[in-house]
Amino acid sequence: MAGRITAFLRNVWAKEPVLVASFTIGGLAIILPALSPYAKYSIRINEATPYNYPVPLRDDGNMPDVPSHPQDPQGPSLEWLKKL
Repeated sequence: MAGRITAFLRNVWAKEPVLVASFTIGGLAIILPALSPYAKYSIRINEATPYNYPVPLRDDGNMPDVPSHPQDPQGPSLEWLKKL
């Protein structure tokens, strides 16, 4: 089985090296980002980044879920990113 695959790859490389190179580069472009160590950090940053940013509101004291100031810390912390 491995001999047939090797023979096929040699034959294709001899006939169409540009196609083999482009498919190899394309395959690596799809696979390598998932194996990159930066993927772990980008996932953590995206999880900590809020989708909805706070809108300044006038607090009348009857809104417990609205922070009193837009810069009040909420959600997951990014301290791990500062310590890298």
